[in-house]
Amino acid sequence: MPQEPIDPAGIEWKRVSPQYAKVRMVGWGISVLITLAALSVPLVLHLVGLWPGYPLWLGIALPAVVLAAELIRLAVIPRQVAAIGYAERADDLLVRHGLMFQKVLVVPYGRMQFVDVAVGPIDRMLGLCKVKLHTAAADATAEIPGLPMAEGTRLREQLAARGESRLAGL
Repeated sequence: MPQEPIDPAGIEWKRVSPQYAKVRMVGWGISVLITLAALSVPLVLHLVGLWPGYPLWLGIALPAVVLAAELIRLAVIPRQVAAIGYAERADDLLVRHGLMFQKVLVVPYGRMQFVDVAVGPIDRMLGLCKVKLHTAAADATAEIPGLPMAEGTRLREQLAARGESRLAGL
């Protein structure tokens, strides 16, 4: 990954699996189908004669504009996935994501309360998982999606062990 202005110097980021783009695209497809179905209801009602005053051009234009915007969003998904990364340092874990609005989270090992691995049905089919790091703060949860299953379980065990050793020193 290229060095971004908000990245700490000298960090070598590990990337998530490119397969994660497929997971995101499936979710995109489901949401687009639901949205387009809802937006097409007035057009269908007009065509069957139940809403004769509804303008035909609007019934066609609205779903078409939304579909065009969604296709642009689809084209960005692979770049969004490529922007996700993590780096293990001696005392903390860094997690980054975002293209336009970038974010780098620093999670000290001693502040982690627990680490869990989550797997959805599409993730499972592609052999991927999501590692979630929970800290003492109510709203502080870091996620690393799209990890291969072996890397996710390795990372969970590694982070749990490092967190335990840091807590023992308190």
